[in-house]
Amino acid sequence: MQVEIRADGVHIEGYVNVPGRESKPVITSKGQKVIEVIEPRAFQRAIDKSSNISATLDHNKSRVLAQTSDGTLELREDSVGLRAKTIITDPEVVEAAKQRKLKGWSFGMTKILDKIEERAGELPLRKVMDFSLDHVTIVLHKNPAYAATSIEMRTDDEPEEIETRADDCEINFADMVGTPKKQVDLLKYQNRINKLKVGK
Repeated sequence: MQVEIRADGVHIEGYVNVPGRESKPVITSKGQKVIEVIEPRAFQRAIDKSSNISATLDHNKSRVLAQTSDGTLELREDSVGLRAKTIITDPEVVEAAKQRKLKGWSFGMTKILDKIEERAGELPLRKVMDFSLDHVTIVLHKNPAYAATSIEMRTDDEPEEIETRADDCEINFADMVGTPKKQVDLLKYQNRINKLKVGK
């Protein structure tokens, strides 16, 4: 994830998930512990069939930061994986970015079409072939380990299971003009201070 703090907000871009890669152990909505693989192009199919996908904060649907319907969130699956691009103006996210506290991306999916393969001596392999992408989320207060949480929502009086996923990622922060901040060599300054002390 690339995070750049600019005058118009926090510019965030990066991969939410990489299809074809095995996950850490996750729990499905049926309570089964599995290793999961999302098949290539499943994200793009989910994007194509959705009229709107929102970007939230920590899976909180009342904290919508951006959305595809108004162009504030761009989502696409390229040759690597699900790539997201957005500009966030939410004050809490802006402040968290300044303090380098953002932890990564996560996403929620529903209506999952999958196939479970039993494996001798290993956790079953769950191949996710199709799903609806409910949302992507910026992770701030939660931990972005690739793990599942089943959340029961109600839509038109019908229960709906949302499985949330997160992925470990490297985050690169940049300053107000969009250039990476230089690492400060504290030892160099400490040596200068010590020399000045000796000089006294």
